[in-house]
Amino acid sequence: MSSSTTESALATDQLLAFQRIAREGSFSRAAFSLDIGQPAVSSRIRALEQALGGPLFTRGRRVALTALGETFLPYVERALAVLDEGMEKGRLAGTGQRGRVTVAALGSLAGGLVGPALAELLRSHSDVEWMIRSGNHESVLQALWDGLVELGLVVWPCTEALATNLTPLVVLHEPVVAVCHPKHELAQRRAVTQEELVRRAQPLYRLRWWRNHHPEIVLLAERSGAFVDVPMETARHLMSQSIGAGFFVRTYVAEDLAAGELVELTIRDLAPLYRDSALVRRTRPLPLSPAATLFVDALRAQAKRLGLLAPARSPRRSGERRRGRS
Repeated sequence: MSSSTTESALATDQLLAFQRIAREGSFSRAAFSLDIGQPAVSSRIRALEQALGGPLFTRGRRVALTALGETFLPYVERALAVLDEGMEKGRLAGTGQRGRVTVAALGSLAGGLVGPALAELLRSHSDVEWMIRSGNHESVLQALWDGLVELGLVVWPCTEALATNLTPLVVLHEPVVAVCHPKHELAQRRAVTQEELVRRAQPLYRLRWWRNHHPEIVLLAERSGAFVDVPMETARHLMSQSIGAGFFVRTYVAEDLAAGELVELTIRDLAPLYRDSALVRRTRPLPLSPAATLFVDALRAQAKRLGLLAPARSPRRSGERRRGRS
């Protein structure tokens, strides 16, 4: 133990001894409450009085505070209270009950995935400070790079130069599905061909779930002759008005599908589409805080419930990844 640590511990013992004597009105009763000998209590008070430059107690048949002691006591009470609070918060942080967790997530995952995971944590860890923001892939990466957040949900694999400094913690593999409003004419068919989709969508929304527009969706949009390049929130609103059709990651529209507000279309001559993403952190030697680890575990559990955890690598999945990166 270093000399500075010893001095800090000794100073705390001195303050505690002073507080107990003031409260008990006796050196012997203070020693008993601290479970130490009276000589040790007397020694701590002498050291404290020497540091302060005067006596803290009047000695005799009855121990009483001096003017210096009365002035000093409120500060000692405050210092010990702050120390106790700090130790308690430190203990809670070590078990994940306290702390601060900062996350940036793709907008398409902020609701259906992050929302339910966070809801469970808020019920059991309400004293943790949570800061969740959403955005596109580039803004999430920038927040990670700038140190504004500790964790990020990004499109994966990430091909930017800084990706070599990212560690994936949870990898997701989610379907991208074609949807429309139940009153749209496509909904009456449910299973259609690519030709029927581009001819009847009017318009077909071109949405960027990957780092760039998926090439097959780009071709479909160009064939439709009436495609609209809009944010996912805008497309979702337009489809609620029975206008157009588009491809969404299922997580983003899962509640709409379950409520019957949107319907999923099967494109008979189009291979299934997927979007891979990952919860990542910048590669560092230090482990995640307990609170951040709880978030990672909660997100992984929610992803498992939704069937989004990426399977083991296979030749087919590698091909899908290559197609998603284009």
